[in-house]
Amino acid sequence: MSLTKNKPLLGGIAVVVLAGVAWLAFGFFGIQSAFIDEEVSEGGPVFAASVEEQDAVAATPEFEEAMEEAQENMTETDEPVEEVEEEMPGEIVTLVSGNFMGNSRYDITGDIAVLNDGSEQRFLRFENFESDNGPDLKVYLRAADGSFVSLGDLKGNIGDQNYEIPADVDLSVFNTVEIWCERFGVGFGEATLA
Repeated sequence: MSLTKNKPLLGGIAVVVLAGVAWLAFGFFGIQSAFIDEEVSEGGPVFAASVEEQDAVAATPEFEEAMEEAQENMTETDEPVEEVEEEMPGEIVTLVSGNFMGNSRYDITGDIAVLNDGSEQRFLRFENFESDNGPDLKVYLRAADGSFVSLGDLKGNIGDQNYEIPADVDLSVFNTVEIWCERFGVGFGEATLA
């Protein structure tokens, strides 16, 4: 068999092989995500108890009267309207915090904190966060024995973001936050909560 006679067949095989390699690289392994930054900018977390308490304050007759008086002042005079003081829900406190550190292969920086408003609800907050990107990145709370709780997909490799922590998670046990590439089983970096 001559090579010149089989050029069309060899060309077809080469195209199929290249298409397969491209699919593996981009479709399965997602290598393009390593070159594309995903930036997020979430405000502070919204606690369910805070929303309920704000709704309860807004539903009181005193609040309604204060709002009506403020509207009357706006339409009848040019004087500034007196501020209506509302009772704010529980103060948000930091339970534990830490700083991200990358490893020899990946760069990660940023501050983390676990926030609480006095209710059972807790949020993990990333601030000034920046990481190398990759496919299928997850946020894990990991224990010393290797067990972990997944808080879901990393929302972006750059920026401030929030993750709700399930109420039954003991942060004295699950005290390491890790950015984990689930597809390749590789840790990008971690932070210890203290």
